[in-house]
Amino acid sequence: MLLLVAAIGTVLALRVLVRWTAVSAIPFEVEPWLSGHRPTEHALSRYHARWYSASVVFLAFDVEMLFMYPWAIVVGHLGAGAVVEMFGFLLMLLLAVAWARREGAFRWA
Repeated sequence: MLLLVAAIGTVLALRVLVRWTAVSAIPFEVEPWLSGHRPTEHALSRYHARWYSASVVFLAFDVEMLFMYPWAIVVGHLGAGAVVEMFGFLLMLLLAVAWARREGAFRWA
């Protein structure tokens, strides 16, 4: 019972604290956006579908770099086998980029 009272008291105290420290009830007037200009569209507006494929291609290259940085540090200790494995990985990435190009992920019109 004591734990329930403490939980309810904590929730109420946090709600009062939020009310006292809130900046404004209208967030668009206080948030910095476009160098201080008011936004012309909502932040959750829709994007064209071509940006999703571009994002997936970017993530593929980003994940590639996540694998290459640690590899570059230990490649001297691992020897030629690590170099062959990395070239195999890069070949798979190149095949993925060729597939994305064939599917039209790089076309903007």
